[in-house]
Amino acid sequence: MLFNGRVAGVSGILAACLNGKGSEIGWSATFILGLVLAPLTASAIGFPIAMPQMPESSTIVVVGGVLVGFGSRLGGGCTSGHGVCGVPRLSVRSIVATVTFMATAIVVVAISRHVIGV
Repeated sequence: MLFNGRVAGVSGILAACLNGKGSEIGWSATFILGLVLAPLTASAIGFPIAMPQMPESSTIVVVGGVLVGFGSRLGGGCTSGHGVCGVPRLSVRSIVATVTFMATAIVVVAISRHVIGV
């Protein structure tokens, strides 16, 4: 934001990369490539990288990814984008979105753990 006035909202950057709008595709593809190559490079030079715990079913991973992508577009950005980039800018939309995300997460965890017992 300091250098070009843009917020590093990854869901928006990925959308710009996938939409392929001329001048947008170059820098957005480079940004996304950097997100993938940075941990791979760190691992290659010896930094320990924790492997994420993934479900055994690739179907769950794909469905989860689609739902996250849909939610990011529906919410005008991802949860971390609103929380990390929008709230410090005092964006009312981001503050409302972040409060909504957090309240929903609290309710889902409470129901999952205390009602369903998962």
